[in-house]
Formats: sequence, structure tokens, C-alpha cells
Amino acid sequence: MIPRLDYYSASPKAMKAMLAMEALTSHLSIEPALLHLIKVRASQLNGCAFCTDMHSVDARRLGETDRRLYSIVVWRDSNFFNPRERAALAWTEAVTLLAQSHVPDEVYALAREQFSEGELVDLTIAVTTINSWNRFAVSFRQTPSD
Repeated sequence: MIPRLDYYSASPKAMKAMLAMEALTSHLSIEPALLHLIKVRASQLNGCAFCTDMHSVDARRLGETDRRLYSIVVWRDSNFFNPRERAALAWTEAVTLLAQSHVPDEVYALAREQFSEGELVDLTIAVTTINSWNRFAVSFRQTPSD
């Protein structure tokens, strides 16, 4: 796949705002290991090879296992994820697939069992930020490097 354009040089102001949002997500209440799990899952759903690769590598650097990373795509059928992670993955999917799901009440209820109101807002900021990154990378054909 051939990259379409370098969005960083095409609009530095826009990318500065994106980088600020990204920096914010790492200073919120959601633990870094969980952030990477949700970033991988949203990126898988959006077909973003670049972000799926990057966040899988980052997760491994934080000690994430290969087995869990391979199982994110089938997390519902895996016993590798705890209730908080399951709630975050369900929330990530519902928010990412907003047009299809409209974030069902049962997903909200599950998330509220595991996350405070503030944490749920922070989780949603993280999900929306990775979704934005996915849209840049997919739209402009950014691919993982070796």
C-alpha cells in the first residue's frame, strides 16, 4: 500500500492538537496496560494495521503476553481477560461501532460496574482518540514499518 500523504507536514496545527489529545490520554485514570488493549481492539475494528502493530508492540513493552494480544480479537471467548478489561473492551467496541450499536444500555451498565464516572469519561476519551488516529492512518494509508 502506498501512503497518500504525510499528515504531519500537511497540517502541523491539526496534528499538534491530535498529539495533545494523545498525551492527555496517558495522564488520565486508565492504567497504561489497559489503554493499549483498547487501542489494539479499536484499531482491529477499524482495520488499522499501523495502530494495531504500534500498540501491540507498546503493550508487549509493558509486559503484555503474546497469548493475550492474540486473543484480543476474540476476547469474549477467552478467559484471559478480567472483568475490568472485558468491560473496557465491550465499551471500546460499542463506542467504535457507534453507528451500529448506539452504545447499548447493557454495555453501559457493565462499564459502570467496573469504572467510576470519571474513569468512564477518561476511557471514552482514550477510545475516541485512538479512533481518530485510526482514521488518519487508514485514510492516508500509513503502514507499519519493519
